[in-house]
Amino acid sequence: MIFASDQRIRHAAYGNGTIIHSDDQRTEIQFDQHGRKKFVTRIVQLETSDVPAPARTQRRSRKKNA
Repeated sequence: MIFASDQRIRHAAYGNGTIIHSDDQRTEIQFDQHGRKKFVTRIVQLETSDVPAPARTQRRSRKKNA
């Protein structure tokens, strides 16, 4: 099953996450607690989730010392 980008899902091992990209070959998910993971689309087992994504914190950019 191909999922839509930004769709919230739940994986048995990694918990809740957000679909980043999904096509016939691969599905990439940003998990709330486990970072970004890639799966083979035809074998990954996911459930849809109504749990909202956690608030993102802004990352500060690093400035190079000149």
